[in-house]
Amino acid sequence: MNKTVYKILTWAVLPIVIVVLCVLIVNSVLTPINFNKEKAQREAVAIQRLKDIRTLQAAFKSEAGHYASTFDSLKTFYTSGNITVEMQIGSKDDSVAVENTKALKKKQPKITPAEMLELSKAGEKLVFSIKSTIPVRDTLFNSRSNFNIDSVFVIPFCGEPIGMQTVIKEVSGVPVPLFEATIPYKSLLRGMDNQLRINLDADRLDTDRYPGLMVGSVTAPNNNAGNWE
Repeated sequence: MNKTVYKILTWAVLPIVIVVLCVLIVNSVLTPINFNKEKAQREAVAIQRLKDIRTLQAAFKSEAGHYASTFDSLKTFYTSGNITVEMQIGSKDDSVAVENTKALKKKQPKITPAEMLELSKAGEKLVFSIKSTIPVRDTLFNSRSNFNIDSVFVIPFCGEPIGMQTVIKEVSGVPVPLFEATIPYKSLLRGMDNQLRINLDADRLDTDRYPGLMVGSVTAPNNNAGNWE
């Protein structure tokens, strides 16, 4: 190969090599940035679903005394169940109402909240609380017009069911109901850069953290906290 041909090939190939190297460098920088950006977007949707499950489980436990063991139970509770709410009638800062209530209970020790409600409606100033039951679906998530109970239990961007466990664990000699719901990154981040996802899982496992999103715990009471909080 003479010098002229060598120079021609060098000047023809060199720009291509430079462009390829630039593309590789840009991709090496942008790939993790784009990965983290999409990861955050997917996590936001997933976290909302775990929060909704936590809300449903807390309401279920307030009525049943334990957590629901299946999503079908939670769905039935939401669609056709009732929840007990306690309303206060009158104000404890109203001294007249407080004194009237004391005098009434002294005079009629067995008076019921329903009877006190009738007296209150008639105009008597009293302070008391009364319990009533209302449909769950009229209480939970009723401000969200796009709420869909069926989507709550599904991992977004994947379609697999969210994992859930419930147990009764003895803590200091007392039986304590516990639950946890989990969304592994392997499912949530499906279709994204697999090596970066593997690295993410490994990093979390190395630091003794769940490789994904989780709310609650069946290992120990944690006040139903999410691992993103």
